[in-house]
Amino acid sequence: MDHPAPALPATRPVRRRASVAWSVLALLVALPVAGISLFRAVPAEWPLVVVQILSFTPWVVLPAALALLLALVGRRLWVVISTAVLLAVQLFWLFPLDAGTAEALPAEAATVPLKVMSLNSEYGEADAASIVRLVRDNGVQLLTLQEHTQRLEDQLRSEGLEKLLPNLVSEPNDDASGGAVYSAFPLEAAGLLPDTPFRMDVTRVLLTDSASGAKSTLHLTNVHALPPVDDRIAQWRSDLGKVARQAARPGNHLLMGDYNSTYDHSEFRELLDSGLSGTSTGGRKLVDVGTVSGGRFSPTWPMEGLPLPGIVIDHMVTTPRISSGDYSVHQVPGSDHAAIVASLVIPAG
Repeated sequence: MDHPAPALPATRPVRRRASVAWSVLALLVALPVAGISLFRAVPAEWPLVVVQILSFTPWVVLPAALALLLALVGRRLWVVISTAVLLAVQLFWLFPLDAGTAEALPAEAATVPLKVMSLNSEYGEADAASIVRLVRDNGVQLLTLQEHTQRLEDQLRSEGLEKLLPNLVSEPNDDASGGAVYSAFPLEAAGLLPDTPFRMDVTRVLLTDSASGAKSTLHLTNVHALPPVDDRIAQWRSDLGKVARQAARPGNHLLMGDYNSTYDHSEFRELLDSGLSGTSTGGRKLVDVGTVSGGRFSPTWPMEGLPLPGIVIDHMVTTPRISSGDYSVHQVPGSDHAAIVASLVIPAG
């Protein structure tokens, strides 16, 4: 007599419940990513809390990747597609294809190479010996300092900075508004951006290439925008607008320092886009050296203090006829900002 085989326990509903659970978890992780992405995508004057959250947009790629991984485990096609799109958007913003590029100069064009560095010294507390060591080791020829103080200036002199960079335009102050430019080349003070709480001095740098004899004039702006905090956010936007207007003036411009903004702020991207309508830029975007060098994950703040994910708020912005390379970020003891260093090539004339 044949006996029927015992029925196997049904497992499909358990698998289905597990699949649903993974998909729901993926959506829960993706939801804040989608919200931040919406704010990032729409170039509006967002309120303060949104502006501050947008500073950390590069790190949103991590939960976006996690959401896609959970969606793949859950195997719901529409959830997989949605999270994949979110991750693709984060990667596009992390490695933007529209960040602006330097204009290719004719092969026979005369140029002047220049090594530059910028640092917010945090109320002059940055270690002077470390600054001088960075200048010496990297062959820096042009240095800008923000939050420069007389005490720091005296310490830098004691450490021998003036032997390396003998030309100086300095306005020290103890209230974070001070600034200084040190240079291997002659300097000419050329004014001040108007109505900014922190000094933003404009200086002409008279460059000469010792090898070829080629000469050029570089218009340098030592940038220190107000941070977007409390009711000062309007001043922050105003500061960035004034930097953009300075870059629209004729000539080769380098605008470097503490912008207190990241590439993910529409206000900063609008500054770069201002070159599209500028006569001095040939209708091309201004170039953020750090972004085009792949430095979006090389934070410049905070180097100390609050345990926050690092962000890039210090920038070197150039007009498009200036090419750049060898971008690097260096921690300096005593400052909550990192120093940024790069090699530039300035057209002669």
